[in-house]
Amino acid sequence: MKKIYSIYFLLGLFVTALYSCGEDLTPVGPDITETTHFRNDGPYLFYENGKLKILEVTKDNTLSIREESGLPAGLKLDVYSDDNKFLFQVPINKVENFERPEWKDQTSTYGKTFAVSDLHGRFDLFAAILKTGKVINDQYEWTYGNNHLVIDGDIFDRGADVLPILWLIYKLEFEAQAAGGKVTTILGDHEEMVMRDNLKYTFAKYNNLSQKAMNMTYGKMWGLTNVMGNWLRSKNTIQIVGDNLYVHAGLSKAFMERTETVPEINELVSKSIYLTKEERKKQFPNIADFLYSDDYDGPLWYRGMVKTSSSYNPIKEADVDKLLSGYNVKRVIVGHTENSRIKFNYGGKVYDICVNHPDAFEDEETRAMLIEGESIMAMNDEGELKMIKK
Repeated sequence: MKKIYSIYFLLGLFVTALYSCGEDLTPVGPDITETTHFRNDGPYLFYENGKLKILEVTKDNTLSIREESGLPAGLKLDVYSDDNKFLFQVPINKVENFERPEWKDQTSTYGKTFAVSDLHGRFDLFAAILKTGKVINDQYEWTYGNNHLVIDGDIFDRGADVLPILWLIYKLEFEAQAAGGKVTTILGDHEEMVMRDNLKYTFAKYNNLSQKAMNMTYGKMWGLTNVMGNWLRSKNTIQIVGDNLYVHAGLSKAFMERTETVPEINELVSKSIYLTKEERKKQFPNIADFLYSDDYDGPLWYRGMVKTSSSYNPIKEADVDKLLSGYNVKRVIVGHTENSRIKFNYGGKVYDICVNHPDAFEDEETRAMLIEGESIMAMNDEGELKMIKK
């Protein structure tokens, strides 16, 4: 039997945080104890023991929590932006047992690949660049045919519209598959930060909702019963599609010296990403420090494919060549380390696609990478293609 609870709250104050892929600290916003009302958020789905709980804050800042027995046929949920704008409906096709993509997909060939990274809660800019690249239409529907979209990590934090981005990607996955295309989503350091309850870059609205509606911190909201959390945990940390290896931060010499295979690392991240640091070390003592420690040599954090200072342990070109040869790819594509525009290193063997999207939008700089055959270009929000330089 369906239970419906509705609570009405006044429209609250909202504090805009700084946005960046770099290392600057970002204000979290008002302290949770000073915030007494909800902003638009969700929907969040929780599935346990055959029961589906749906939590969302939608129009009129109304909090709704309802329960369903199983997954109702044809269930569609409304997705709103933080500023109370209806965006789209998302069909809920699955709530459990999400399948992990093949970590190495070199048999499929896509005419075009459109790659972005470090979206950080800015649905408006994500949607704008997708529309410019003709990946989606004005109704947020997949229009990219049998082509390929890549999101190279860091969807969480620094912005107010994390859930709309996640639900759009979720929806586009099914639409792309039906059209013969593909959507690849890579896990980043901000996914692991939020899931272990490190919320220093997270807007207060998220923790305010989780604590007052669910009596838990925001990180705990993404635990094993969270449908979107399980969908995210099915994503890879390292994935090859065609000639390209995608990883959020980079691959270090320390990575090359480890004995774990890429599939093992992908599984280990998924099994440990929602645990605390202490739990990670206890359950996975042989790899937790490498993946998540302050040494920053793991694939979620390593900057040494982009940064040249000795403090970042930059990888040598000979080791990059060895990586490319070992995985039979032409290039590594990373995000994480912010540049003013998309750039390449090591003679085009490593591409960094992390840009400050708001600044790039204002300056008509590049915000997406377009691979078409042997052509690799950068695109701005006007649809202009630009040569990528070192």
